[in-house]
Amino acid sequence: MSEHHTPPCGHPSQEGIMEAARWIPSRKRGGAKRRGVWAVCAALLLTAPLSAAYEVAALKCELAVNPLGVDAAQPRLSWQIASDENGQRQRAWQVLVASSAEALASDQGDLWDSGKVEGDRTTFVSYAGKALVSSQQVHWKVRSWDRADQPSAWSAPAMWTMGLVGAMPRTTDDGPQTTDQVATVWGAKWITAAGEARLENTLLRREFVVKPGLRRALAHVTGLGHYELFLNGAKAGRDVLSPGWTDYRDTILYDTKDVTEFLYEGPNAVGLALGNGMLHVVRPEGRFAKFVGSMGPQRAILHLRLEYADGTVETLVTDEGWKTHAGPITFSSIFGGEDFDARLVPPGWKRSGFDDSAWPAAVEFTGEQGVLRGLSFAAEPVAPIETRVVKASRRPAPGVVLYDFGQNASFMPRLRVSGPAGSVVKLTAGEVVNADGTINRGTMGGAHRGSAWWQYTKSTDLDEIWFPQFYYLGSRYLYTELIPAVAGGELPTVDSVEMVIVHSTAAPAGQFATSDPLLNRIRDLVRWAQRSNMVSILTDCPHREKLGWLEQNHLCGPALRYEWDVTRLFAKNVRDMAEAQEPDGLLPNIAPEYVTFKNTFRTAAEWGASFIQVPWQQYLFTGDDSLLREHYEAMKRYFAHLESRAAGGLLQDGLGDWYDVILEKTGRPNLTPPAVTATAFLYENARTLAKIATALGLADEAADFTGKAAEIRDVFNRELFKPGTPELYGSGSQTAQLLPLAFGLAEPADRAALLAAVFKDMDARGHATTGAVGTRYLFRVLTDEGHMDRLFRLITNPDMPGYALQVKQGLTSLAESWPAYLGASHNHFFLGQVTEWFYHDLAGIQPDEKAPGFKHVIIRPQPAGDLSWVEATHQSVHGPIKVRWDRADGKFKLKVTIPANTTATVYLPVKEGSPVGQPVESGTHEFETAW
Repeated sequence: MSEHHTPPCGHPSQEGIMEAARWIPSRKRGGAKRRGVWAVCAALLLTAPLSAAYEVAALKCELAVNPLGVDAAQPRLSWQIASDENGQRQRAWQVLVASSAEALASDQGDLWDSGKVEGDRTTFVSYAGKALVSSQQVHWKVRSWDRADQPSAWSAPAMWTMGLVGAMPRTTDDGPQTTDQVATVWGAKWITAAGEARLENTLLRREFVVKPGLRRALAHVTGLGHYELFLNGAKAGRDVLSPGWTDYRDTILYDTKDVTEFLYEGPNAVGLALGNGMLHVVRPEGRFAKFVGSMGPQRAILHLRLEYADGTVETLVTDEGWKTHAGPITFSSIFGGEDFDARLVPPGWKRSGFDDSAWPAAVEFTGEQGVLRGLSFAAEPVAPIETRVVKASRRPAPGVVLYDFGQNASFMPRLRVSGPAGSVVKLTAGEVVNADGTINRGTMGGAHRGSAWWQYTKSTDLDEIWFPQFYYLGSRYLYTELIPAVAGGELPTVDSVEMVIVHSTAAPAGQFATSDPLLNRIRDLVRWAQRSNMVSILTDCPHREKLGWLEQNHLCGPALRYEWDVTRLFAKNVRDMAEAQEPDGLLPNIAPEYVTFKNTFRTAAEWGASFIQVPWQQYLFTGDDSLLREHYEAMKRYFAHLESRAAGGLLQDGLGDWYDVILEKTGRPNLTPPAVTATAFLYENARTLAKIATALGLADEAADFTGKAAEIRDVFNRELFKPGTPELYGSGSQTAQLLPLAFGLAEPADRAALLAAVFKDMDARGHATTGAVGTRYLFRVLTDEGHMDRLFRLITNPDMPGYALQVKQGLTSLAESWPAYLGASHNHFFLGQVTEWFYHDLAGIQPDEKAPGFKHVIIRPQPAGDLSWVEATHQSVHGPIKVRWDRADGKFKLKVTIPANTTATVYLPVKEGSPVGQPVESGTHEFETAW
């Protein structure tokens, strides 16, 4: 059997010190507990049994565990305090950073010993030791003093490895200047294939000798559009689709890999395989592509560092001494697919001893390039996450097999095939199939625009295994055509095919379940769409466009953050936006901006709002203000650009409430004038910039933006509000009323009329009409106004456009349109704001603007419908926040767990009036009230 590119698959205990209106001692289950009665409602609070455990855990550097390739001069360090003891908190901390594991074990911080630092900070502590150098391996640990000023044991040791650091772009009085980073830091050259012909798949190789006593081998490497690194025939790393997508004219991401395990004493070989990715997009006859464009030829750069036990160091770098050849991928497109002809694989090219004398020498690429940046600028890599087998199959025609994997997901197929050499297996994926078993391309761009497929040509008569290298797609079905090597010849046989699901390796951050299976299914629907569109950017869909449309990043930002640790992904996303910003401040609708769209498809304020809203959301969820500091001036330029376009104070152009609901129409917004949505976000941006300025200590600028917001509000109401008319705001659509309610644009005296207008329209239609822009604020307004039951009915109605209808229709990931039109994607998360409602409102886990990063937690659960229980966990930067509530027999019972070193305020639900908050410290607490 031959195999082509198989995937890597696979103090003593103390009581809590909370205070309440009245406390009545109670003894239960052998532990001392306290029972408190709130003045406003009958509430029982039980604190969990206490223990003396107090330890430091979950060490991270640059938001990653033991990362490779850190290229920040002062990496940021974080840890968590783990304790079962209620009310525990950190009084002081100490970080030791050492140059070796041995020094660290001896408690010698030869790089940095912070000493005992008073304070409860555990996140984003900047390294403040000796200067770090390229490729350096750094070891560190932490200890913490608890509330009684008793030290913990040292944490388990952690480490990080530096990338290639040194020369970076700098700005002088004469403007931007760039040092020769490649020559001075990498000591390498960008190399590409010789000749005029462009290769679809470039192979690069070099042989070298490893001396005895190799201690560590470290590769700093990247290749465009995508690359894979091989050493002695083995792929280095599990990642796929590397490097992450950026505008290669500004930034090129590189990886750092420890490759010691792949090298032998004596002769060795290193190989690189390159594919097109977003670097070069073409549209040949029959193949689909969203756009066409090129940023130059495929190219790569490598710095391989060999460290020996005797202290000597050798380096191998890319230069003209490398050899190059066309690879077996005959077509490579991030949109159109991947064709692999196994007959074209040079046997043994990735191993030492291969005769490459006929291969041309590589040449240096000297064209315009972006800056090489490592882990500190990157999101988590994309990698295989899980494997699914076929759920059903049928043969719609001779030589054709249709496979159903039962789930719409972003994937690559893993194929095992037998049959004659030269026979072909063509795999066309789809979200929907026609009655005859063929793929319906309507949800993926339309058949008239071409198709996309994987194609594998066998090299031998033996069984062969294949896994693609540079193309993924979001789909559920595989339409598989078996093609003989010669007309009338024997067909190949697919012995097995698997769905290898690939997406970002960002860690899950949430768990959620309710007593209602339908809500659980809706959560799955949204979560699969989130997963499918989390790569190195947040795509809109994993097939038709694969572009970073920005509106979803802020409108669905909290929904994503509750479910996933996307802090690094959002940080990269904001940097992509900053690089896409025009000199006049314009922020395009997509980032990276691989294609330049026209008019409002490039300039929509509802989309560009992400540049201001996402950094603020990052601050709320993590307490990290680095994006605020890094991009504040650029945010102001964007706001000024919007102001310059606001004729008479109103922004007249925008994309509006995309995919709002008129049953007979699709696509562009039908109900809400863009002037309403765009100007509303101009106002919200001003308010948010005022908050950002306050967080940065810029009181005068905060006051200035507060004043601007007031001016926009005056114009908005003067020009767009028509009191006494049926329309009220704008066209009278639901979104046109909800945005003024959600943002505080409406006068308090008008709120009741606006809400009544929303309900009147909703009742007349039988459903909500909000689209991608309005839906988040539908949840916010109805929840804040106490209409949880109405929301519950909307969400669970299977007969009107919405989540439940999509479940009823059998979808397995959230669709782009509420009715799941066949002309729109069936794998889009931009309507998935319901997930935020699940965590934020049903479970009640909420950040506090006054103590961001869940340093202080708001717990405010709100029952809805006939739910008898809800449970949720969110993994915050300080540890897991857990909520479980139950309703039965006239009682509402709540159990909450708050991470050590944080506090919370708990609000029990009330049927009338406003709940009163009960302050609690960390630990587990139980409450009960009449319901």
